[in-house]
Amino acid sequence: MSARYVSVSAWLLTFAFWLTFCLRLPADTPTPPPVTIDEIAAEIEKHIAEHSKASGGHFKIQFKKKELSLELVRVHLEYLSDLGGGVRFACVDLVGTDGPVYDVDFFMKGPPGNMTVTATSVHKINGQPLYAWQQKRNGTWRKVPVWSASRRLLGVINGSDEFEFIYRTRLPQITGEARLWLPLAASDEFQRVEVESITAPGPWRELREREQGNRMLFLDAGPEVSGQTIEIRYRVKRFEKSEYAVREPMPHKYLNPESLVPTNETFRAIALQVTRGKSTDLARARALYDHVIEKLRYARYGPGWGRGDAVYACDARTGNCSDFHAYFIALVRALGIPARFAIGAAIPSERNEGGIDGSHCWAEFFADGKWVPVDISEADKNSRLADYYFGHHPANRFELSKGRDLVVEPAPRSGAINFLAYPVMEVDGKPVGVQTEFLFRRPG
Repeated sequence: MSARYVSVSAWLLTFAFWLTFCLRLPADTPTPPPVTIDEIAAEIEKHIAEHSKASGGHFKIQFKKKELSLELVRVHLEYLSDLGGGVRFACVDLVGTDGPVYDVDFFMKGPPGNMTVTATSVHKINGQPLYAWQQKRNGTWRKVPVWSASRRLLGVINGSDEFEFIYRTRLPQITGEARLWLPLAASDEFQRVEVESITAPGPWRELREREQGNRMLFLDAGPEVSGQTIEIRYRVKRFEKSEYAVREPMPHKYLNPESLVPTNETFRAIALQVTRGKSTDLARARALYDHVIEKLRYARYGPGWGRGDAVYACDARTGNCSDFHAYFIALVRALGIPARFAIGAAIPSERNEGGIDGSHCWAEFFADGKWVPVDISEADKNSRLADYYFGHHPANRFELSKGRDLVVEPAPRSGAINFLAYPVMEVDGKPVGVQTEFLFRRPG
């Protein structure tokens, strides 16, 4: 089945939402042909644009007895769904004139070119859910208050997890000499990785990054591969991670600065102030973890976010997971506590197949002879999980690469790779964006 159409599990999820809102068609209603993700995206963008124009430039919705004035940030392509029977579902990020970013669910009916929105629901504010969804035995879903939701409903699988992970990249139009680097995931103590297949246009070769041991697929090609797809299918068994001891001959190397995680007096002054009175590295790291949660606002919006820039995060007080963890790593290193970065994907816990909302990253710090995992941006989204994410990474994770400022040969003309989840591509030595999607499926 084409990746541009919704999988069976995603259909069931959104069909349940449909039932929740009582959007039913008569049994004898003819079934219209399926609608593509691109068509649904175009319709919701059109709806928001038309209503914004009619409302003086902002999209207006009612929420908690007030009117929100919003602007479109992005449409979540991985959640767009054709429910069948002429009903569609869309999930959209919109930023409010009051500051927060709102995650809004839309239900629509009708054919392409003539869809109408039948219901809206604000699901998250700055990444923090207002409720979770729980599937009932009859297949429908109900809202569960966050305070009473299980860890699994909130994104955590304990113990172990198994899944197929599909990494798919569509090459852009290429007009010259193209070179591409993308991650090849590897096994370690916490994940067992089997590469089921690699499909690429033309010959490719594997590169090895020496400092962290990362593996990369390298492709050197020309215009003849324009529009073609690179796809890697993995079979993965992943284990929940808690603090662990390893023979670490040089933990001090994780005190070294990186291009976007520098060592400076600002970070040292903040770290000393926040940890005043704390006598152990573990207690100091916890104080800095809580400080990052308190200071930063999770938002994938505006210029500068998403590069893992510790200075940006400190000054702007906002960002995504890479910015949260860059700021934390800069602070703990300022106190002489080694820390390191990794990136991959968070595998959805509430469904068993479908799209994944982009990459996700996390960190570890070294204290008392052990590496302690943290996931600060996820803790920020739900305060109930703050204690869990200080010392754990759940089983529903998939690591693609480790570290920052990655050096390989041949290297991109732009220099060391900041971090590697999405492909790095250059055409005639100039960076080019590449369309990439992550998909997953659990067995059974």
